[in-house]
Amino acid sequence: MKFVSFIVDNEPSYGLADEGGIIDLRPVFGNRAADLKALIAAGLLREAARARAAGVLRQPGEVRLLPVIPNPGKIVCAGLNYADHVLETGRQVTEDPVLFLRVPESQAAHGEDIILPPESDRLDYEGEIAVIVGKGGRRIAEEAAWDHIAGYACYNDGSLRDWQTSTSQWTAGKNFWRTGAFGPWMVTADEIPPDRRMTLTTRLNGVEMQRATSDMLIHSIPRLIAYISTFMPIGPGDVIVTGTPGGVGMKRTPPVFMKEGDIVEVEVDAIGVLRNGIGRG
Repeated sequence: MKFVSFIVDNEPSYGLADEGGIIDLRPVFGNRAADLKALIAAGLLREAARARAAGVLRQPGEVRLLPVIPNPGKIVCAGLNYADHVLETGRQVTEDPVLFLRVPESQAAHGEDIILPPESDRLDYEGEIAVIVGKGGRRIAEEAAWDHIAGYACYNDGSLRDWQTSTSQWTAGKNFWRTGAFGPWMVTADEIPPDRRMTLTTRLNGVEMQRATSDMLIHSIPRLIAYISTFMPIGPGDVIVTGTPGGVGMKRTPPVFMKEGDIVEVEVDAIGVLRNGIGRG
C-alpha cells in the first residue's frame, strides 16, 4: 500500500495512491484519524486499505502533495552511515551512529521545488531511505525493531554545505526552509520484507550521482531504531533517515552543487521515485 498526505480543496488530507489516482480517506475516518500520523498511531493502516472503496477518488491535478508525514514528532537523521561516504569525507567509522535532527519545515514534498536560499550557493543532494515509525517504544531490542516500522519512503537530505561546515554542529546546514524532500509516499512495511535488499539511486539532471544498497549500511535499520530509542522514546509517525552513500556533490572534483532549474531524483527500487526541481527563495 502507498499512503500519501496532500492538500485538497485547501484542506489537509491523506489517502492511498494507485494507478487510478488518489483515494481520499479523510472523509472515511473523520475525527478517528485527522492525518496520516494519527492513522498510524491508531493502528488503522489495514482498515484504511480495506476502506478504499468508500474513499473519494481524486485525480492528481486536484491535490497538492505534502511531505509523507507533514507533522512528525521528530526527524532523526543518520550521518556517515555508508563506508564510501565515510571515506570520501575523510572521517572514521564510529562504534555508534552519528545522528542529527531535522525540523519539519526543512522538508518539501514530491514535485515541489527544493529551495536554494540567497545565503548560499552550495546546496548538495543526499539520497536516502526514510523509515516511518509505526509502533512507538523505548529501549527497543534490535530483534524487535522491524515490528515498530509502519513503512518506508524516499528522502533527499539536502544540505547547505557552507552552513554545515562553518561550525562543528550541522544544524544550520541541514535545516534551511524546504532544502530537503520527503516522498512521494509511504510504502507499508508489509510490502517490503525485513530481508529486502533495497537499491538507492540519486540522479541530478538525469545523471546518476549515487548508488548503493541497503545492506551496505554501517548501522542497520534495526540498529538505528534500537540506538535512538535508548535515549528517547520514538513514537508513531516519527521519521528515521538512514544515511547517504558516497558520491555527494561536495566531494566531487570539481564539486557539483544543485542550482536553480536543476532536477534531482532519489529512487529506491522498492518504493518509487522522489522528484524535485530546484528553485530560489
